[in-house]
Parts: sequence; C-alpha cells; structure tokens
Amino acid sequence: MRNFENLPGRTGPDGPVAAIVVMGVTGCGKTAVGEAIARHLGWRFVEGDRLHPPENIAKMSSGQPLTDADRSGWLDAIGAAIAEGIADGGGVVVACSALKRKYRDRLRSFQPDILFVHLVIDRETAWQRVGSRKGHFMPASLVDSQFAALELPQADEFAINLNGLESVDELSAQTTDRVLTTQGYRI
Repeated sequence: MRNFENLPGRTGPDGPVAAIVVMGVTGCGKTAVGEAIARHLGWRFVEGDRLHPPENIAKMSSGQPLTDADRSGWLDAIGAAIAEGIADGGGVVVACSALKRKYRDRLRSFQPDILFVHLVIDRETAWQRVGSRKGHFMPASLVDSQFAALELPQADEFAINLNGLESVDELSAQTTDRVLTTQGYRI
C-alpha cells in the first residue's frame, strides 16, 4: 500500500485529479457507478459506449470482440472528451472498459492524472447481468472475451480495485471519499 499524499502530484480535488475512468468488464456497473460519482462530485459524465463508431457497435452486436485496432479511434475519442471537459474547467468521470494497460496508457496520454476505478466482478455475475439487460449492443457471448483481454491495473498505475458486487451508492461513496480525502488515502 502507498499513501495517496506521498504520490507526486496527487493532492485531491484541488490538485490534478480531474478525471476518473470507471473501468472493468462488461456488466460490472461502469455506467451506473460513473453517473453516481459524477453527480456526487458535480463533474461531467461521459458514457464511453456512446463514442463507439457504428462499425464497432455492429461488430459487437454480431458477437465479435473488438481488436486493438478497432478500439484505437474510440480511445482517442474518449481521451479527447476527457481533455475537453478538463479544458472547460471541470472534472470528468468516464465509463470505459479500459481493459488493457496500453488502453489506459493511451487515455493517460490525454490526461496523466486519471484515477482508474476498476469494478471487479466474476464471470458468472457478468454473464447474468449482461444476459438480463435490455437494449444494449453487447451480447453475453462476449463476456469471456472481456475477461481474456483484461489486464489488472498494476501497482505503478493510479488505480483502485473495488468489489463490483457492492451497491452503486457504496461504490460511489468509496470513490468520492478517496478523491476528496488526502489524509490517510490508500491505493
């Protein structure tokens, strides 16, 4: 464990923590938790799925996982939305799978001090959640490909892992407490 206050440049809401990416596999609750965090902090919320180009949505809808090349432009659109939100003088919370380290690095190229909040769930829960939701382009058949692609955030990344089985309110509170508190902060 490292103390938050000892991490260079990370001083809480008055410092460079102006962006949070709620990440994880499909069905982990990124959107609901991200919206709750944004409401609590008074920050802009960006739904990363809305920034997918039509060809990505068509590919996933047909049960095909995206490749790194497919995600390239999408990640750039998310990074640009983060940079734009910060340039407008506010904080930004984004729902984005950010499954691989190189995807997170790409987002950090737009804003270095992004806090990644990884909502951890198991395969069975992901299958159940994705299988029961209506009106989303991501079929349950892609759950396994998400877990196969997932690279857990490493110790040198500014990230926290939270139990995605907890309530939206609890996950939002845990995240906002970490952003708003500089004394005794642990990652």
